[in-house]
Amino acid sequence: MELMFSQLVALLSALWWPFCRTLAMLSAAPVVGEAMVPPAPRVLLALVLAVVLLPAAQPAVAIDAFSLRGVAATIEQALIGFGLGLAFHLTMAVVTVLGYMVSSQMGLSMALMNDPMNGSSSDVVSSLLYMLSILVFFAIDGHLVLTGVLGSSFKAWPVGNAGIPLATLQGLALNVAWVFSAALLLALPVIFSTGVVQLGFGFLNRIAPSLNLFSLGFSVVTLFGLFVLSQMVRFIPEHYVRMSERVLQMLHQSLQVGGPHG
Repeated sequence: MELMFSQLVALLSALWWPFCRTLAMLSAAPVVGEAMVPPAPRVLLALVLAVVLLPAAQPAVAIDAFSLRGVAATIEQALIGFGLGLAFHLTMAVVTVLGYMVSSQMGLSMALMNDPMNGSSSDVVSSLLYMLSILVFFAIDGHLVLTGVLGSSFKAWPVGNAGIPLATLQGLALNVAWVFSAALLLALPVIFSTGVVQLGFGFLNRIAPSLNLFSLGFSVVTLFGLFVLSQMVRFIPEHYVRMSERVLQMLHQSLQVGGPHG
């Protein structure tokens, strides 16, 4: 009986490390980590993936989960998983920031709706673009890519090893700025076109001050912005795939950096 209990404790201790990293990654990953997914299915999915990845996630040295070193290793696994999930969440953040920029430029930022993805209110354009990015995410098998990156991370950063290289953390921090630059580049057509229309109405106001250009200009800018958005939305899936490839390239470089430390 004591032998079976000791074997069960050893099995649960070995399962704890991949479970912590997987659950942290799923909590920060797109779609699965949103508020619309209840915590129970997320924990169950993390447990299933932890069982599958158990042979590749064995610690380099024996670690007692109830010791101080075990607590430090648990925090380390959570940080690694959270960083992997956050890297894929950057592409979704680009689309969300793009929606905010476009809606504010067209004057639709006041049109809010309840967003079940994040559990808060957001503008209509951001919600529609976010739903489009979710469809593209599953169309390119993003969930399988997440699982593959998670399995490779245990080879690059084994449990209880030297930790995360500093270059990996710096690369992840620098790519946060890439989110805003990519969103701005995607929103440039709408920003430029609506700016030209507003400038033209400004000149028209100088010529005919008696016209009520405030109400007329708002309608024309909104309609013109929707027209440009309808032309631009066709290229958003392609840009999303390119951004996902950039994230995979960043993670591949990080795993290569972490490989010699493993």
